[in-house]
Amino acid sequence: MRPVPYELLAGVALDLCLGDPRWLPHPIRALGRVIERVEAAWRATGLKLRVAGALFWFTVMTVATGFVVVSTLLIPRPYSYVYWIYALLAIRDLDFQSWRVITAVHAGDLAAARERLSWIVGRDTISLDEPEIVRAAIETVAENLSDAVVAPLFYLALAGPVGMAAYKAANTMDSMAGYRNERYRDFGWFAARADDLANFIPARITAALVCLCALLPGFRFRDAVRVTLRDGGSQPSPNAGWPEAAAAGALGVQLGGVNYYHGNASAKPYLGDPSEPLTAGIFPKVRLMLYATSAVALAFVVGSIA
Repeated sequence: MRPVPYELLAGVALDLCLGDPRWLPHPIRALGRVIERVEAAWRATGLKLRVAGALFWFTVMTVATGFVVVSTLLIPRPYSYVYWIYALLAIRDLDFQSWRVITAVHAGDLAAARERLSWIVGRDTISLDEPEIVRAAIETVAENLSDAVVAPLFYLALAGPVGMAAYKAANTMDSMAGYRNERYRDFGWFAARADDLANFIPARITAALVCLCALLPGFRFRDAVRVTLRDGGSQPSPNAGWPEAAAAGALGVQLGGVNYYHGNASAKPYLGDPSEPLTAGIFPKVRLMLYATSAVALAFVVGSIA
């Protein structure tokens, strides 16, 4: 069942006020431990890896959504709904984690910036200079605008907290098992394809919302639209390039290029044009883009459930 507007607004308010404090147990961290145990159990069956990977996905999805269903039956509304909306959104934490990286850059402490960046990205960070640190931070904010904000709100509007939890479970499984390396190429195939499907519409909605917010002073609306249409589909991922291309155009920067993962180079097509330098000074615009896009997405969802 979908929430009513005041439940949604209360959950968002809690997210903006509290974020994700490490002292507070979080369901996504618990889900990560569940995923590890379920993966080990299905691998131990000896089934073909693609079959075991598909059964792994369905098992985790059943556990995650079942837990939310039970909790909403045991804990009365609005408390259960407000909690799940708060727990499964990450607006404040996305801002907090990325801004911690940039404050270290502002302070001239690139070692601290690299370490903090390593907590939120998968690429190697040990040798990144300021432009590459800033690029990684912008790409993370842009991609997670979809994964951590727009997509959860989209599925909340469709199916309530259960829909939101189903999306987050699919997204977390992809982040843990959706790799193309030897260990996960077959086992994680189903999780990766399911996440691609789950993000197909939200990623494009996110890009459209970023373009809309680029009408604000200081942004580049025409470039946001142009770069989104030109570069959004250029990345290996069918979805990540859309919000990143919109952000690159809106900010007038160039994203993409070569990243290193465990010492191995991975080259991706460029997104956008290098009209503005990649310096820490551009990040206030990134934060404004994050909150403006989140606000517009929230307004649409409130309107849809009112």
